[in-house]
Amino acid sequence: MAQELTQVRDDLEKAAKTADDDGLREDIREYVNTFEDYTVGDHEPDHALMDEHLNGVRQLSERAEGDTEEHLESALETAEEYREGLEQA
Repeated sequence: MAQELTQVRDDLEKAAKTADDDGLREDIREYVNTFEDYTVGDHEPDHALMDEHLNGVRQLSERAEGDTEEHLESALETAEEYREGLEQA
């Protein structure tokens, strides 16, 4: 499952690199850092936390366009697959 979190981080990183808007880029970078912590740390997000992350990335996607939006959509797809494998508390 850590591989999925790495893929989400990579897609978010690509989205940040292609973002034209500085504010959007900064907001995306916050999520890059969050998923980076999951990939290098010994903790993984639970179902509720993933829901929160997904909602945040969806909101970013609504603000994005072009390649940035595509990378965010890819990150969302992978994150949703990861979340489906988590137990709900």
